[in-house]
Amino acid sequence: MQIYLFLAEGFEEIEAIAPIDIFRRAGIIVTTVSISNEKTVTGAHGITILGDSIFEETNFVEDSLLFLPGGLPGTINLDNHSGLKALIQKHSNKGNKMAAICAAPSVFGKMGLLADKEAICYPGFENQLVEATISNVDAIYSGNIYTAKAAGTAMDFALMIVSDFKGKEVAEAIRSAMFIK
Repeated sequence: MQIYLFLAEGFEEIEAIAPIDIFRRAGIIVTTVSISNEKTVTGAHGITILGDSIFEETNFVEDSLLFLPGGLPGTINLDNHSGLKALIQKHSNKGNKMAAICAAPSVFGKMGLLADKEAICYPGFENQLVEATISNVDAIYSGNIYTAKAAGTAMDFALMIVSDFKGKEVAEAIRSAMFIK
């Protein structure tokens, strides 16, 4: 399994970096993809990271998971990227898995991809999860989409995905080694 994690100017750093770390500890291939014209992307709190690739130069593997970290204005920038939204739609049409945390589930919601699914997001963005049933848990998988509430849930969210892809034993070993409660 391959994960593409999309970086937009103003992304929430913890929601990107914590999952990248946990996925790589689990042996999952993660490619960080900048949606700007440069590999260097600065987060909402001024932390700059170097993406692995630029969107327009990336050859996306069919059987992969698309991961959207939240943050502002990162989520707005993700939502305004027509190439990313076309990729998300193509991915959704094939029933492939996708994930979003914090404000980023709103990208899926406004595209109608959360209809008849349970989802969660950062409080205040619920109205953008069009036709979704709003969950009261920190992270949930419904249909083909994982969603999570906020930066404080990023590690548990990543471990949920690891558990599904690599098994509970791998996720629990990482949880224990990192002393995540």
